[in-house]
Amino acid sequence: MPSRAVKAADSAGGTDTPHVNGSCSKGNSVFSSLSASSLRRRRGVVRSAAAVLVSGLVAAGAVAVAGPAAAAETSQDQGGAIATMGGLKTYGGAVVHGDNGDQQVSAGLFEMSVDGGGTLQTYCVDLHNPTQRDASYHETPWSGTSLAANKDAGRISWILRNSYPQVNDLAALAEAAGIGSGLTEQDAAAGTQVAIWRYSDAADVDAIDPQAEKLADYLQKAARTVAEPEASLTLDPPAVSGHPGGLLGPVTVHTDADSVTVTPASDPAMSGVRIVGKDGKAVTSAQDGSQLFFDVPEGAADGSADLTVQASTTVPVGRAFTSESRSQTQILAGSSESTVSATASAAWAALGPIPALSAAKNCAKGGVDVTVANKGDEVFTFELMGTEYSIPAGVSRTVTIPLQEDQAYGFTIDGQAGFQKRFTGVLDCKTQGVVGGNAVRTLSEPSPATVGGTSTGPNLAETGGSGATPLIVGVAIGLVVIGGAALILIGRRQTPTQG
Repeated sequence: MPSRAVKAADSAGGTDTPHVNGSCSKGNSVFSSLSASSLRRRRGVVRSAAAVLVSGLVAAGAVAVAGPAAAAETSQDQGGAIATMGGLKTYGGAVVHGDNGDQQVSAGLFEMSVDGGGTLQTYCVDLHNPTQRDASYHETPWSGTSLAANKDAGRISWILRNSYPQVNDLAALAEAAGIGSGLTEQDAAAGTQVAIWRYSDAADVDAIDPQAEKLADYLQKAARTVAEPEASLTLDPPAVSGHPGGLLGPVTVHTDADSVTVTPASDPAMSGVRIVGKDGKAVTSAQDGSQLFFDVPEGAADGSADLTVQASTTVPVGRAFTSESRSQTQILAGSSESTVSATASAAWAALGPIPALSAAKNCAKGGVDVTVANKGDEVFTFELMGTEYSIPAGVSRTVTIPLQEDQAYGFTIDGQAGFQKRFTGVLDCKTQGVVGGNAVRTLSEPSPATVGGTSTGPNLAETGGSGATPLIVGVAIGLVVIGGAALILIGRRQTPTQG
């Protein structure tokens, strides 16, 4: 049987986006899986799509099965908590020293509300980039952030565990730092943020309040390396594939929650697909280490499905949070009981290549890792960034797609019976910017941030909040134009499918 070549093209459009100095903001990849119609059986095309900026995550509410003529969108993130930025709640003042002079900026704790319930407290780990109001964030491994290449990331984790708000006895914290009495919540938050910035951004920054500055100095000197915490909830691998008539998987649950709920098929009578354990029995709940399988009946039409697991737990301190809207990267300082979720997908076919596709940012390599596991009986061939890849039957391989910092990308890989995986996002792996001029500002104020804030101060500490808006709009328009041009070129280059 001849092998099937699946032609692919990449879309790594975008340009280096100007940064506004003084705060922290960047986006993270969003990976969404689709099942589209109009693909001929045993034919596939991997095509490029216009580079776009996208926001938000689609939380799958059930196992969605899609055949050749269906189209269903599901989530393909790496799992965990999804939250919305609420603002800078407890903060003080700091001074950032740069080549163009000293600038004042608010420094302290942000608060985010978790989708489905819960509250997070975070510090910023990307001083020179802006915060977007109401930005959507999702839990992200350090490998997908600037912490991946930061040898001092473990020291930041130590600071979080040994300072405010994890240590909420301010008298004890002051004593440990040799401060004496009078340490306020604002001083504790500002001092902690300043110490983090010195490691996250290698910033020359001082707290304005003497108490906060002493705390920052103590934390910086005392910090030791602590390992990255485990995710609150993930599924591994996030994608599986195989032939109908058996169990596809396993998909292993990793969580710090006592148990997770497993969403069953939305319409078992229609699809016949079940979510089961390794004993073949249907499951509705699971624990850390549980193995889940897609039970696809013999003779099922080629298609795909998703499963979602959800739990309520406290998110581990030190987990990173990133946004698709280029809002500043955050690191977790505290969590209430919060809703977390994760999604995995499965694809099946009777013949030909059957790829399971997933992706994640790899900041250590400056690109996006696309993992392809081919459980079919033919080679799966695709092209990305001008390079052709062939994944033999029964082989799993990870391909790193190199991208420029701040580069928007978007590409779609199509498989059997209308199955597709779409990967879009913006590579955000570095802290950048040079403090200078009058760019260090809060979102709600047109002038440099005042210092010595309170627990109910301005919504967000941001650099160039209002001034950055025209730049953001200009970049977005530019990306749309580039995307349109890309689509025209793709239309001219794409080889028509047979029939």
